[in-house]
Amino acid sequence: MKKQLSLIISLCAAILFASCDKTETFDDKWKLDNEAQFNTIANDPAYEKIESASKQGFIMYTVIESGNGATPFFNETVKVRYTGWFKRDWSRLEDTYKDDQGNTIYNKVVFDSTERNTFLTLKVNQFVDGFSTALQHMQVGDKWEIWIPWKLGYGATKQGNIEAYTTLVFEVELVGIVKE
Repeated sequence: MKKQLSLIISLCAAILFASCDKTETFDDKWKLDNEAQFNTIANDPAYEKIESASKQGFIMYTVIESGNGATPFFNETVKVRYTGWFKRDWSRLEDTYKDDQGNTIYNKVVFDSTERNTFLTLKVNQFVDGFSTALQHMQVGDKWEIWIPWKLGYGATKQGNIEAYTTLVFEVELVGIVKE
């Protein structure tokens, strides 16, 4: 009986130690790089901070153009123009560059965008937390660049070509509020 108990304890210890492997994975490096870039923006005096109502963190933004219209509420429908992007390699700030073999690398990935003369109509609460947070502080006519940390974006879940833990950047224009 003591041998069996000793064997079970040894087996559990081996499993525990194997699960504590410190090998860095793609997700670990990606998450750390994205968090570091967001922190760089968070410490840049050109950007301002807005706490999320969800208390899950904050976004950073800078004003591109100022509007003077109304500000939407969480449950209102808005018209927005936007372009959303991220970088494949935050240590390389260029949008495109040549690698060691002379290949062109497209570093800036635009993952979603409205057409130039069109807009998207959705309720404020249908966007990811960070986008929704920005909209609730914008006035109609505002155009902002917003930085959304992964916790207020798509989180730890991959969405299409957007890896888990990705810092998202949007250029957003609040075109209007739809009166229902």
